[in-house]
Amino acid sequence: MKAHSSVRAEPGCRLACAGWLRHDRLQRSLAALTAAAVVFSGCSRKESPGGKPGRAAGAGPVPVLAGKAAQKNIPVQILAIGNVQPFTKVAVRSQITGQLAKVHFQEGEEVKRNDLLFTIDPRPSQTALEQAKANLSRDEAQFENARIEFERVNKLFVANISSRDDYDKAQANLNALRGTVLADRAVITNAALNVEFTSIHSPIDGRTGNLLVHEGNIVKAEDDVLLQINQVRPIFVSFAVPEQFLPEIKRRMRSGPLQAQVSYASLDGASPSGNVSFIDNSVDLTTGTVQLKATFDNADNALWPGQFVQVAMTLFERANAVVVPTPAIQPGQNGDFVFVVKADQTVEARPVVVGVARDGETVVESGVKPGETVVTDGQLRLVPGARVDVKPSDTLKPKEAEREEEAQ
Repeated sequence: MKAHSSVRAEPGCRLACAGWLRHDRLQRSLAALTAAAVVFSGCSRKESPGGKPGRAAGAGPVPVLAGKAAQKNIPVQILAIGNVQPFTKVAVRSQITGQLAKVHFQEGEEVKRNDLLFTIDPRPSQTALEQAKANLSRDEAQFENARIEFERVNKLFVANISSRDDYDKAQANLNALRGTVLADRAVITNAALNVEFTSIHSPIDGRTGNLLVHEGNIVKAEDDVLLQINQVRPIFVSFAVPEQFLPEIKRRMRSGPLQAQVSYASLDGASPSGNVSFIDNSVDLTTGTVQLKATFDNADNALWPGQFVQVAMTLFERANAVVVPTPAIQPGQNGDFVFVVKADQTVEARPVVVGVARDGETVVESGVKPGETVVTDGQLRLVPGARVDVKPSDTLKPKEAEREEEAQ
Protein backbone atom coordinates (compact mmCIF):
# COMPACT_ATOMS: atom_id res chain seq x y z
CA MET A 1 0.00 0.00 0.00
CA LYS A 2 1.35 3.41 -1.20
CA ALA A 3 1.67 6.28 1.20
CA HIS A 4 -0.06 9.62 0.18
CA SER A 5 1.81 12.92 0.83
CA SER A 6 -0.25 15.95 2.03
CA VAL A 7 0.39 19.53 3.18
CA ARG A 8 -1.63 21.09 5.98
CA ALA A 9 -1.82 24.86 6.27
CA GLU A 10 -1.00 26.27 9.57
CA PRO A 11 -3.44 28.81 11.13
CA GLY A 12 -1.00 31.71 10.80
CA CYS A 13 -0.54 31.08 7.09
CA ARG A 14 -4.31 31.12 6.44
CA LEU A 15 -4.67 34.51 8.12
CA ALA A 16 -1.78 36.04 6.15
CA CYS A 17 -3.14 34.83 2.81
CA ALA A 18 -6.63 36.16 3.54
CA GLY A 19 -5.20 39.62 4.41
CA TRP A 20 -3.18 39.72 1.17
CA LEU A 21 -6.31 38.93 -0.90
CA ARG A 22 -8.30 41.68 0.78
CA HIS A 23 -5.48 44.22 0.15
CA ASP A 24 -5.30 43.27 -3.55
CA ARG A 25 -9.06 43.71 -4.00
CA LEU A 26 -8.93 47.19 -2.34
CA GLN A 27 -6.16 48.42 -4.66
CA ARG A 28 -8.07 47.23 -7.74
CA SER A 29 -11.22 49.08 -6.58
CA LEU A 30 -9.27 52.33 -6.04
CA ALA A 31 -7.74 52.07 -9.54
CA ALA A 32 -11.19 51.55 -11.09
CA LEU A 33 -12.59 54.59 -9.25
CA THR A 34 -9.64 56.72 -10.39
CA ALA A 35 -10.15 55.72 -14.06
CA ALA A 36 -13.88 56.46 -13.81
CA ALA A 37 -13.14 59.91 -12.40
CA VAL A 38 -10.75 60.67 -15.27
CA VAL A 39 -13.32 59.54 -17.86
CA PHE A 40 -16.06 61.58 -16.19
CA SER A 41 -13.83 64.68 -16.12
CA GLY A 42 -13.01 64.30 -19.84
CA CYS A 43 -16.66 63.87 -20.77
CA SER A 44 -17.69 66.95 -18.81
CA ARG A 45 -15.86 69.38 -21.24
CA LYS A 46 -18.39 71.28 -23.32
CA GLU A 47 -17.92 72.36 -26.92
CA SER A 48 -18.86 75.60 -28.62
CA PRO A 49 -21.26 75.62 -31.59
CA GLY A 50 -18.24 75.83 -33.87
CA GLY A 51 -17.00 72.42 -32.72
CA LYS A 52 -14.11 73.84 -30.61
CA PRO A 53 -13.70 73.43 -26.85
CA GLY A 54 -15.09 76.40 -24.96
CA ARG A 55 -15.33 77.67 -21.41
CA ALA A 56 -17.98 76.19 -19.13
CA ALA A 57 -20.91 78.40 -18.20
CA GLY A 58 -19.96 78.40 -14.55
CA ALA A 59 -16.43 79.75 -15.11
CA GLY A 60 -15.45 83.41 -14.70
CA PRO A 61 -16.42 86.05 -17.31
CA VAL A 62 -14.61 85.84 -20.63
CA PRO A 63 -13.05 89.11 -21.88
CA VAL A 64 -14.34 89.87 -25.39
CA LEU A 65 -14.71 92.69 -27.88
CA ALA A 66 -18.17 93.49 -29.17
CA GLY A 67 -20.02 95.65 -31.67
CA LYS A 68 -23.56 96.77 -32.36
CA ALA A 69 -25.87 95.55 -35.10
CA ALA A 70 -26.98 98.60 -37.07
CA GLN A 71 -29.49 99.47 -39.75
CA LYS A 72 -28.28 101.40 -42.77
CA ASN A 73 -28.46 101.68 -46.55
CA ILE A 74 -26.04 99.26 -48.22
CA PRO A 75 -25.07 99.45 -51.92
CA VAL A 76 -25.40 96.23 -53.89
CA GLN A 77 -22.24 95.95 -55.97
CA ILE A 78 -20.51 93.82 -58.59
CA LEU A 79 -16.79 93.33 -57.96
CA ALA A 80 -14.29 92.89 -60.78
CA ILE A 81 -10.61 93.34 -61.65
CA GLY A 82 -10.06 96.37 -63.91
CA ASN A 83 -7.27 97.84 -65.97
CA VAL A 84 -6.60 101.59 -66.17
CA GLN A 85 -6.44 102.98 -69.71
CA PRO A 86 -5.65 106.49 -70.98
CA PHE A 87 -8.62 108.53 -72.13
CA THR A 88 -6.72 109.37 -75.33
CA LYS A 89 -3.42 107.97 -76.61
CA VAL A 90 -1.45 109.69 -79.39
CA ALA A 91 1.70 108.51 -81.15
CA VAL A 92 3.55 111.65 -82.32
CA ARG A 93 5.20 111.37 -85.78
CA SER A 94 6.83 113.85 -88.12
CA GLN A 95 5.02 114.70 -91.37
CA ILE A 96 8.27 115.55 -93.16
CA THR A 97 11.66 113.88 -93.42
CA GLY A 98 14.55 115.78 -91.87
CA GLN A 99 17.00 116.09 -89.05
CA LEU A 100 15.62 116.43 -85.51
CA ALA A 101 17.09 119.75 -84.45
CA LYS A 102 15.57 120.39 -80.99
CA VAL A 103 13.51 118.67 -78.27
CA HIS A 104 11.48 121.15 -76.20
CA PHE A 105 10.23 119.02 -73.26
CA GLN A 106 11.41 116.69 -70.52
CA GLU A 107 10.43 113.03 -70.59
CA GLY A 108 7.42 112.27 -68.38
CA GLU A 109 6.24 115.85 -67.92
CA GLU A 110 2.72 117.09 -68.60
CA VAL A 111 2.11 119.11 -71.74
CA LYS A 112 -0.81 121.21 -72.96
CA ARG A 113 -2.46 121.20 -76.33
CA ASN A 114 -0.36 123.12 -78.93
CA ASP A 115 2.79 123.12 -76.76
CA LEU A 116 5.95 122.92 -78.92
CA LEU A 117 7.53 119.46 -78.66
CA PHE A 118 10.07 119.10 -81.51
CA THR A 119 11.77 121.19 -84.17
CA ILE A 120 12.86 119.60 -87.44
CA ASP A 121 15.65 121.44 -89.31
CA PRO A 122 13.60 124.06 -91.21
CA ARG A 123 16.23 125.13 -93.80
CA PRO A 124 15.41 122.59 -96.54
CA SER A 125 11.71 123.36 -96.28
CA GLN A 126 12.32 127.10 -96.25
CA THR A 127 14.50 126.83 -99.37
CA ALA A 128 11.82 124.84 -101.18
CA LEU A 129 9.28 127.54 -100.31
CA GLU A 130 11.48 130.29 -101.72
CA GLN A 131 12.03 128.25 -104.90
CA ALA A 132 8.28 127.83 -105.36
CA LYS A 133 7.72 131.57 -104.93
CA ALA A 134 10.35 132.32 -107.58
CA ASN A 135 8.73 129.90 -110.03
CA LEU A 136 5.39 131.58 -109.46
CA SER A 137 6.82 135.01 -110.26
CA ARG A 138 8.34 133.74 -113.50
CA ASP A 139 5.18 131.98 -114.64
CA GLU A 140 2.95 134.93 -113.72
CA ALA A 141 5.06 137.16 -116.02
CA GLN A 142 4.73 134.66 -118.87
CA PHE A 143 1.01 134.42 -118.23
CA GLU A 144 0.65 138.18 -118.42
CA ASN A 145 2.54 138.25 -121.73
CA ALA A 146 0.33 135.48 -123.10
CA ARG A 147 -2.78 137.41 -122.08
CA ILE A 148 -1.61 140.52 -123.96
CA GLU A 149 -0.74 138.41 -127.00
CA PHE A 150 -4.16 136.77 -126.97
CA GLU A 151 -5.95 140.13 -126.86
CA ARG A 152 -3.94 141.40 -129.90
CA VAL A 153 -4.63 138.24 -131.92
CA ASN A 154 -8.28 138.38 -130.96
CA LYS A 155 -8.61 141.93 -132.38
CA LEU A 156 -6.93 140.89 -135.63
CA PHE A 157 -9.14 137.81 -135.86
CA VAL A 158 -12.31 139.89 -135.40
CA ALA A 159 -11.11 142.21 -138.14
CA ASN A 160 -10.45 139.19 -140.40
CA ILE A 161 -6.79 140.07 -140.54
CA SER A 162 -5.50 137.10 -138.50
CA SER A 163 -6.26 133.51 -139.23
CA ARG A 164 -8.25 131.13 -137.04
CA ASP A 165 -5.11 129.07 -136.46
CA ASP A 166 -3.26 132.05 -134.93
CA TYR A 167 -6.26 132.75 -132.67
CA ASP A 168 -6.41 129.15 -131.39
CA LYS A 169 -2.68 129.03 -130.67
CA ALA A 170 -2.80 132.27 -128.68
CA GLN A 171 -5.76 131.05 -126.63
CA ALA A 172 -4.11 127.66 -125.89
CA ASN A 173 -0.89 129.34 -124.79
CA LEU A 174 -2.87 131.63 -122.44
CA ASN A 175 -4.77 128.72 -120.87
CA ALA A 176 -1.57 126.68 -120.40
CA LEU A 177 0.18 129.49 -118.59
CA ARG A 178 -2.91 130.07 -116.45
CA GLY A 179 -2.70 126.42 -115.31
CA THR A 180 1.02 126.79 -114.65
CA VAL A 181 0.39 129.74 -112.35
CA LEU A 182 -2.28 127.79 -110.45
CA ALA A 183 0.13 124.86 -110.04
CA ASP A 184 2.86 127.17 -108.77
CA ARG A 185 0.50 128.54 -106.12
CA ALA A 186 -0.33 125.01 -104.98
CA VAL A 187 3.39 124.22 -104.72
CA ILE A 188 3.85 127.31 -102.56
CA THR A 189 0.99 126.23 -100.27
CA ASN A 190 2.55 122.78 -99.88
CA ALA A 191 6.00 124.24 -99.22
CA ALA A 192 4.55 126.57 -96.61
CA LEU A 193 2.90 123.58 -94.90
CA ASN A 194 6.24 121.77 -94.85
CA VAL A 195 7.78 124.77 -93.13
CA GLU A 196 5.00 124.60 -90.51
CA PHE A 197 5.58 120.86 -90.11
CA THR A 198 9.14 121.54 -88.97
CA SER A 199 7.56 122.57 -85.64
CA ILE A 200 5.72 119.64 -84.01
CA HIS A 201 3.12 120.61 -81.38
CA SER A 202 1.18 118.52 -78.87
CA PRO A 203 -2.27 117.57 -80.23
CA ILE A 204 -3.77 116.98 -76.74
CA ASP A 205 -3.37 117.71 -73.05
CA GLY A 206 -1.51 114.79 -71.51
CA ARG A 207 1.65 113.30 -70.09
CA THR A 208 4.66 112.48 -72.23
CA GLY A 209 6.35 109.09 -72.25
CA ASN A 210 9.81 107.98 -73.30
CA LEU A 211 11.63 110.03 -75.94
CA LEU A 212 12.07 107.55 -78.80
CA VAL A 213 14.22 109.68 -81.17
CA HIS A 214 16.90 112.03 -79.87
CA GLU A 215 18.31 115.27 -81.26
CA GLY A 216 20.55 114.91 -84.31
CA ASN A 217 18.83 111.82 -85.75
CA ILE A 218 17.20 111.83 -89.18
CA VAL A 219 13.45 111.41 -88.88
CA LYS A 220 11.62 109.60 -91.68
CA ALA A 221 8.18 111.01 -92.36
CA GLU A 222 5.25 108.95 -91.01
CA ASP A 223 7.42 105.97 -90.11
CA ASP A 224 9.31 107.01 -86.99
CA VAL A 225 7.35 107.47 -83.75
CA LEU A 226 8.96 110.27 -81.78
CA LEU A 227 6.85 110.17 -78.64
CA GLN A 228 3.63 108.80 -77.13
CA ILE A 229 1.31 111.05 -75.14
CA ASN A 230 -1.38 109.68 -72.80
CA GLN A 231 -4.29 111.76 -71.63
CA VAL A 232 -4.77 110.87 -67.95
CA ARG A 233 -7.38 113.46 -66.93
CA PRO A 234 -10.01 112.14 -67.35
CA ILE A 235 -9.09 108.47 -67.52
CA PHE A 236 -10.79 105.12 -68.26
CA VAL A 237 -10.95 101.94 -66.18
CA SER A 238 -11.87 98.90 -68.26
CA PHE A 239 -13.32 95.79 -66.58
CA ALA A 240 -15.38 92.71 -67.45
CA VAL A 241 -18.46 91.32 -65.70
CA PRO A 242 -20.26 87.97 -66.22
CA GLU A 243 -22.92 88.08 -68.91
CA GLN A 244 -25.72 87.16 -66.48
CA PHE A 245 -25.46 90.66 -64.97
CA LEU A 246 -25.91 92.36 -68.36
CA PRO A 247 -29.77 92.63 -68.31
CA GLU A 248 -29.72 94.18 -64.81
CA ILE A 249 -26.92 96.59 -65.79
CA LYS A 250 -28.77 97.77 -68.90
CA ARG A 251 -32.01 98.17 -66.95
CA ARG A 252 -30.33 100.23 -64.23
CA MET A 253 -28.49 102.42 -66.77
CA ARG A 254 -31.78 103.52 -68.35
CA SER A 255 -32.34 105.75 -65.34
CA GLY A 256 -28.80 107.13 -65.30
CA PRO A 257 -25.12 106.10 -65.29
CA LEU A 258 -24.01 103.52 -62.76
CA GLN A 259 -21.37 104.49 -60.23
CA ALA A 260 -18.07 102.64 -59.95
CA GLN A 261 -15.33 102.88 -57.34
CA VAL A 262 -11.78 101.59 -57.61
CA SER A 263 -9.17 100.66 -55.02
CA TYR A 264 -5.74 99.09 -54.81
CA ALA A 265 -3.33 98.06 -52.08
CA SER A 266 -1.26 101.25 -51.77
CA LEU A 267 -4.09 103.74 -52.33
CA ASP A 268 -3.84 106.90 -50.24
CA GLY A 269 -7.09 108.62 -49.33
CA ALA A 270 -10.62 107.89 -50.48
CA SER A 271 -11.37 105.49 -53.33
CA PRO A 272 -11.76 107.30 -56.69
CA SER A 273 -15.33 107.35 -57.93
CA GLY A 274 -16.55 107.51 -61.53
CA ASN A 275 -19.44 106.61 -63.83
CA VAL A 276 -19.88 103.68 -66.20
CA SER A 277 -19.74 105.24 -69.68
CA PHE A 278 -19.41 102.28 -72.07
CA ILE A 279 -20.82 98.77 -72.57
CA ASP A 280 -19.28 96.68 -75.33
CA ASN A 281 -21.58 95.71 -78.20
CA SER A 282 -20.97 91.97 -77.79
CA VAL A 283 -20.23 89.29 -75.19
CA ASP A 284 -16.81 87.65 -75.34
CA LEU A 285 -17.49 84.07 -76.48
CA THR A 286 -14.31 82.69 -74.89
CA THR A 287 -14.94 84.05 -71.37
CA GLY A 288 -18.69 84.71 -71.24
CA THR A 289 -18.10 88.26 -70.04
CA VAL A 290 -18.95 91.72 -71.34
CA GLN A 291 -16.48 94.60 -71.31
CA LEU A 292 -17.37 97.88 -69.57
CA LYS A 293 -15.57 101.18 -69.09
CA ALA A 294 -15.93 103.73 -66.34
CA THR A 295 -14.71 107.33 -66.64
CA PHE A 296 -12.87 108.97 -63.72
CA ASP A 297 -11.87 112.64 -63.35
CA ASN A 298 -8.49 111.58 -61.88
CA ALA A 299 -7.74 115.13 -60.77
CA ASP A 300 -5.11 113.90 -58.27
CA ASN A 301 -3.51 111.37 -60.69
CA ALA A 302 -4.43 108.50 -58.35
CA LEU A 303 -4.96 106.26 -61.38
CA TRP A 304 -2.20 105.48 -63.87
CA PRO A 305 -2.42 103.86 -67.32
CA GLY A 306 -1.72 100.13 -67.24
CA GLN A 307 -2.49 99.79 -63.53
CA PHE A 308 -4.63 96.89 -62.24
CA VAL A 309 -7.33 97.86 -59.73
CA GLN A 310 -10.30 96.40 -57.86
CA VAL A 311 -13.57 97.77 -59.29
CA ALA A 312 -16.85 97.91 -57.34
CA MET A 313 -19.80 98.82 -59.57
CA THR A 314 -22.96 99.78 -57.65
CA LEU A 315 -26.20 98.43 -59.13
CA PHE A 316 -28.56 99.86 -56.53
CA GLU A 317 -28.77 100.69 -52.83
CA ARG A 318 -30.56 98.41 -50.37
CA ALA A 319 -32.41 100.48 -47.80
CA ASN A 320 -32.56 99.72 -44.06
CA ALA A 321 -30.40 96.61 -44.12
CA VAL A 322 -29.23 95.12 -40.80
CA VAL A 323 -25.43 94.90 -40.67
CA VAL A 324 -22.93 93.58 -38.13
CA PRO A 325 -19.14 93.79 -38.05
CA THR A 326 -17.80 91.05 -40.32
CA PRO A 327 -15.58 89.45 -37.58
CA ALA A 328 -18.77 88.65 -35.63
CA ILE A 329 -19.80 86.04 -38.23
CA GLN A 330 -18.60 82.58 -37.17
CA PRO A 331 -18.82 79.35 -39.20
CA GLY A 332 -20.44 76.37 -37.48
CA GLN A 333 -21.44 72.80 -38.24
CA ASN A 334 -25.01 73.90 -38.96
CA GLY A 335 -24.15 77.17 -40.71
CA ASP A 336 -23.09 80.67 -39.75
CA PHE A 337 -23.86 82.04 -36.29
CA VAL A 338 -23.04 84.97 -34.01
CA PHE A 339 -22.70 85.28 -30.24
CA VAL A 340 -25.27 87.82 -29.05
CA VAL A 341 -24.60 89.47 -25.68
CA LYS A 342 -27.80 89.54 -23.60
CA ALA A 343 -28.73 91.99 -20.85
CA ASP A 344 -27.36 89.72 -18.10
CA GLN A 345 -23.93 89.72 -19.80
CA THR A 346 -24.26 86.13 -20.98
CA VAL A 347 -24.03 85.09 -24.62
CA GLU A 348 -26.44 83.30 -26.90
CA ALA A 349 -25.35 81.50 -30.08
CA ARG A 350 -27.73 82.81 -32.72
CA PRO A 351 -27.85 81.23 -36.23
CA VAL A 352 -27.87 83.87 -38.97
CA VAL A 353 -28.34 84.14 -42.72
CA VAL A 354 -25.68 86.45 -44.13
CA GLY A 355 -25.75 88.59 -47.27
CA VAL A 356 -23.23 90.85 -48.96
CA ALA A 357 -20.14 92.17 -47.16
CA ARG A 358 -18.67 95.65 -47.64
CA ASP A 359 -16.15 97.84 -45.80
CA GLY A 360 -15.82 95.50 -42.81
CA GLU A 361 -19.57 95.01 -42.38
CA THR A 362 -21.83 92.11 -43.41
CA VAL A 363 -25.54 92.22 -44.09
CA VAL A 364 -27.57 89.85 -41.89
CA GLU A 365 -30.77 88.74 -43.57
CA SER A 366 -32.17 87.13 -40.41
CA GLY A 367 -31.13 86.25 -36.87
CA VAL A 368 -30.08 89.63 -35.46
CA LYS A 369 -32.05 92.81 -34.77
CA PRO A 370 -30.72 96.40 -34.94
CA GLY A 371 -29.18 97.52 -31.64
CA GLU A 372 -28.21 94.06 -30.40
CA THR A 373 -24.62 93.55 -29.23
CA VAL A 374 -22.57 90.86 -30.96
CA VAL A 375 -19.13 89.51 -30.05
CA THR A 376 -16.46 90.46 -32.60
CA ASP A 377 -13.38 88.90 -30.95
CA GLY A 378 -12.82 86.28 -28.29
CA GLN A 379 -15.37 83.73 -29.58
CA LEU A 380 -12.87 80.86 -29.25
CA ARG A 381 -13.52 80.46 -25.50
CA LEU A 382 -17.27 81.00 -25.55
CA VAL A 383 -20.17 78.56 -25.23
CA PRO A 384 -23.90 79.40 -25.06
CA GLY A 385 -24.68 80.81 -21.63
CA ALA A 386 -21.11 81.87 -20.87
CA ARG A 387 -20.70 85.14 -19.00
CA VAL A 388 -18.63 87.79 -20.77
CA ASP A 389 -16.85 90.97 -19.87
CA VAL A 390 -17.03 93.38 -22.82
CA LYS A 391 -13.89 95.49 -23.02
CA PRO A 392 -13.15 98.58 -25.13
CA SER A 393 -11.27 97.64 -28.29
CA ASP A 394 -8.41 100.02 -27.50
CA THR A 395 -7.66 98.60 -24.03
CA LEU A 396 -7.86 94.83 -24.46
CA LYS A 397 -6.87 92.24 -26.99
CA PRO A 398 -8.73 89.04 -26.01
CA LYS A 399 -6.15 86.75 -27.60
CA GLU A 400 -3.45 88.20 -25.36
CA ALA A 401 -5.74 87.88 -22.32
CA GLU A 402 -6.39 84.22 -23.16
CA ARG A 403 -2.67 83.54 -23.33
CA GLU A 404 -2.17 85.18 -19.92
CA GLU A 405 -4.92 83.08 -18.31
CA GLU A 406 -3.53 79.87 -19.81
CA ALA A 407 -0.09 80.76 -18.40
CA GLN A 408 -1.62 81.17 -14.91
